[in-house]
Amino acid sequence: MSTDLTTLAATELAAGYRQRAFSPVEVARATLANIEALDPALNAFAFLDGDAALDAAKASEQRWMRGEPAGLVDGVPTTVKDLAVAKGWPRFLGSNTAPASPPPDIVDGPQTARLRESGAVLLGKTTQPEFAWKGLTDSPRFGITRNPWNLERTPGGSSGGAAAGVAAYMGPLALGTDGSGSVRIPAAFCGLAGLKPTYGLIPQHPRATHMGDIVHTGPIARNISDVALMAQVMSGADGRDWTSPPHTIRLFDDLKPALAGLRIAYSATLGFATVDPAIAAIMRAAVDRLAGLGAIVEEADPGFEDPRDIIDMIYKAGAARTAFAMPEEARARMDPKYLAFAASGLGISATDYVGIGMMKRDLLSQRMVDFHATYDLLITPQLGLTAVPADETASPPFYAHWFDWAPFCYPFNLTQQPAATVPCGVAPDGLPVALQIVGPKFADQRVMNAALAAEQAIGFQPLSKDMVCRNCSNFLEGQKSHAYA
Repeated sequence: MSTDLTTLAATELAAGYRQRAFSPVEVARATLANIEALDPALNAFAFLDGDAALDAAKASEQRWMRGEPAGLVDGVPTTVKDLAVAKGWPRFLGSNTAPASPPPDIVDGPQTARLRESGAVLLGKTTQPEFAWKGLTDSPRFGITRNPWNLERTPGGSSGGAAAGVAAYMGPLALGTDGSGSVRIPAAFCGLAGLKPTYGLIPQHPRATHMGDIVHTGPIARNISDVALMAQVMSGADGRDWTSPPHTIRLFDDLKPALAGLRIAYSATLGFATVDPAIAAIMRAAVDRLAGLGAIVEEADPGFEDPRDIIDMIYKAGAARTAFAMPEEARARMDPKYLAFAASGLGISATDYVGIGMMKRDLLSQRMVDFHATYDLLITPQLGLTAVPADETASPPFYAHWFDWAPFCYPFNLTQQPAATVPCGVAPDGLPVALQIVGPKFADQRVMNAALAAEQAIGFQPLSKDMVCRNCSNFLEGQKSHAYA
């Protein structure tokens, strides 16, 4: 077990607490010191509450001393996304439309409540783009968040601060949300594991009703076991979310590597996506390994056309509802790109919304039900490219919009299926590559068991703490050199 407490997984921390090898207070102090040293370069935190974290760690230490941990994540440093509702903490939503000092929330949302009840040491809130609308993390409120693998690149979005924090050892667990890839894009760009569970299994409050029912809550961590652990803690019914089922999922309790005998479809492009040749080669090698574990792997596309028009309509209509429900003076403080995107939704008719956003979506969902009657799982690349520049103006010119990077992501928000991200290699540009495992609705356990088997077979190594520190130090030195040039 590592002597650097910040590099330990959540499961390793719990084992260490149980053996009294170290305490939650030691871990919290080490994690806060790491944040202090690295966040000036990465900009992963929108709000940090070190005093509350230490108080929570001291309470956790007492429970472990009594042999009475509160739950699976007792004493584990954890972050939540800016948009999450957390008692005593502000919500900025990455936006200058929020007050300079937003009033703190008076209750916990379902996810933060479950984490707190299970003893998690909540550190603070992570950055997101304004209103969590895109696949990079920069905002008028907090500026650019950067990727620990290469600080000139984005960690992705919209849960970019969450992923940057986990990759930089600022806590092993992070709460994200995913409306078109916002857990899976950052996980893939940062070499992490993530899960978009079946819609509703992790309850939300407030629900993103302006976006319909495509926004899922999900965990980001450095390994699949920690993802399963966090998902289990956050799952279960909550009266504030009528979509949540009446039971807790047992993803961690029942987690085991299992691929043998499963019939798996591998779709390299879904029939319409573009994939960098280097990523395609890494994916092929990873899928061949999975076939070696006894899975029956066949190349097969699900048989639907790019549903970009569906996600486009839902997003634009939702953005229009958000932006134009605010007074004009508030809109003047928004990201101009967000406002332009929102304005494009004003012309969507109710007839088009029903015809495209609902009826075509229904056909897509039925297509996947039929597909999974033949195949237990679907494997795809998570993304067709590695992390793009953190400065959006420097993005590849052939990607006009971040939806262009996410063709493997948004279809499965529309169908509400579980989808896990598993790192599977490093591209020639030195940035991580990930695969995606998709299952039928409510087959989350099957997805996670397959993800664990894939993780073990591939043996991907997260970015080391030494490399994170070196990359951050070099970036800050470069900024100083530029400032004094």
